[in-house]
Amino acid sequence: MGENKKILLAVTGATGMLYVPEFLALLKEQSVEVHGIVSGSGEKVLQLELGLKEYKSLAGVRHWFDIDDFTAPPASGSSRYAAMVILPCTTGTLGAIAGGYSGNLIHRAADVTLKERRPLVLAVRETPLNRTHLRNMLAVQEAGGIICPPMPSFYLQPKTLQEMARQFAARICDQIGLDVDVPRWSGM
Repeated sequence: MGENKKILLAVTGATGMLYVPEFLALLKEQSVEVHGIVSGSGEKVLQLELGLKEYKSLAGVRHWFDIDDFTAPPASGSSRYAAMVILPCTTGTLGAIAGGYSGNLIHRAADVTLKERRPLVLAVRETPLNRTHLRNMLAVQEAGGIICPPMPSFYLQPKTLQEMARQFAARICDQIGLDVDVPRWSGM
């Protein structure tokens, strides 16, 4: 990740919010400055899955941008975020990014991240996947994005959902160049 330890986290309305606090905790341990954007449906799913009354209460986010604010720093490549992570990422957001559509600040920031050749990680959450989803994933990957669906691993035998979420959050950290201290596979 280099010297610039500032990333942008976008939260959309897919299921999988248990990963968000664990990802933020790992970033905090690395002294990473986090800015965030939450979609309207993301706010509702955060409330549903985590019981949050207000998404701004998520620990570890320094500044939240309004999803409709196209004058916010993430709308410009000069903002110099080291990376952007969309966790979780709806297939609608995936489709917008794949098609180059900037209907909100999340889409625009992702487009900026790709054009600036910075890491863009999409934790796409949907199953099963249809042909359109797969084509959109390929289009984003070909544009330089990283498709990292929240598929937990079990070979480290997590005892809790929190442990499982932390392992996946660490995989996202790997993708943006952060070396976090978590148990790793060391062979049989």
